Amino acid sequence: MANRYQFDVPRVLVTGGAGFLGSHLCERLVKDGREVLCVDNFYTGRRSSVGHLLDDPHFELLRHDVTFPLYVEADEIYNLACPASPVHYQHDPVQTTKTSVHGAINMLGLAKRLDAKILQASTSEIYGDPAVHPQTEEYWGNVNAMGPRACYDEGKRCAETLYSDYRRQHGLRTKIARIFNTYGPRMHPNDGRVVSNFIMQALQGEPITVYGAGVQTRSFCYVSDLVDGLVRLMATPDEITGPINLGNPVEKTILELAEMVVRFTGSGSKVIFEDLPVDDPLQRCPDITKARTTLDWQPKVSLEDGLRETVAYFKWYIERGQGSPREQRQAELHAS
Repeated sequence: MANRYQFDVPRVLVTGGAGFLGSHLCERLVKDGREVLCVDNFYTGRRSSVGHLLDDPHFELLRHDVTFPLYVEADEIYNLACPASPVHYQHDPVQTTKTSVHGAINMLGLAKRLDAKILQASTSEIYGDPAVHPQTEEYWGNVNAMGPRACYDEGKRCAETLYSDYRRQHGLRTKIARIFNTYGPRMHPNDGRVVSNFIMQALQGEPITVYGAGVQTRSFCYVSDLVDGLVRLMATPDEITGPINLGNPVEKTILELAEMVVRFTGSGSKVIFEDLPVDDPLQRCPDITKARTTLDWQPKVSLEDGLRETVAYFKWYIERGQGSPREQRQAELHAS
């Protein structure tokens, strides 16, 4: 059945569109000639992150919480709404679960009404503290359902179940992307994620806090690469549903990352070690075979180049504060 709301120019709804990843996705979609409706409740998203798009006739911003139904028109929906860092999602764990589960139900209901294609931004946290390395999409994961991270882990797992069931039961055109660690300009400076933590500590001359011995590994994907993966997944034929891992398969230990940040910032900060948080995974690295073969996608930006751009952004942030949308855009252009 053809979408009865099909527009001459494809209209795309991005929930969580004022967040770190969402703002870059909105920017990419506008650049690609889409009509973009950005929806965010600004719990962690910031209006300034999309401030440079507000005057564009192809962009619209709406304050809304996806735990409540939304009645708009769109051809495609990217559901990115949910706090994505431990500091933010553990602050109100019940609301985090509601955002993942109720938000999925509401967005799937909207997609069903519109006959729209819908993509769920899932997460590598699906895999928990993995017993398989690297992680393939077939791995079911090792998640503590009662731990402090479970509000996010299990919320996203339930969302994947809902997407799969809506596809099987209602024939909905669904896509699931499992996103691994992503970094770049517009990261929230206090989100508690390792890249922003290390850069902010180094630039402010504070000790760099490494949890455990720093031998745990992560893979870091630059934001432009990740956004390209999402757009490619959305554009695939309907029979390709995912889940598909999106991330950088090059592993680094946390200690190696700390040393790189110190070098790129020219900081005199020393590394200090603290106890490992509960349920913090020791290894996290994607197998991106499916992304390579199905999407013809793999990361292009090296960690060295991506960190330089991210450091440039945070230097501006500290020197100038968030500033006006125009100033923020200038900083982002400087960092790119």
